Amino acid sequence: MLFYVYILQMNDGRLYVGHSNNPPRRHAEHEHGKGCRTTGIFGAGDIIFVEEHPDRPSAAARERQIKGWTRAKKLALATGDITDLHELAKRQKP
Repeated sequence: MLFYVYILQMNDGRLYVGHSNNPPRRHAEHEHGKGCRTTGIFGAGDIIFVEEHPDRPSAAARERQIKGWTRAKKLALATGDITDLHELAKRQKP
């Protein structure tokens, strides 16, 4: 079964990273306050990025990776700005 990693931009501009086997359903859950506490408080907003994965473990691993990124790097991924994404990756400390 395919799984997806998604980035949701909440109504206040915050970014939420999650994974699901059905992003439209998960987005609806977030919009109705049943997704998680964070989106219930700050509003679900829009999904700005979706990435397909072959299974739950790979999606969960990618979610953890992206959650560790800076806001700028998450936005570069979401907008498809590969040049900026590579530049931001170079700035990370080892």
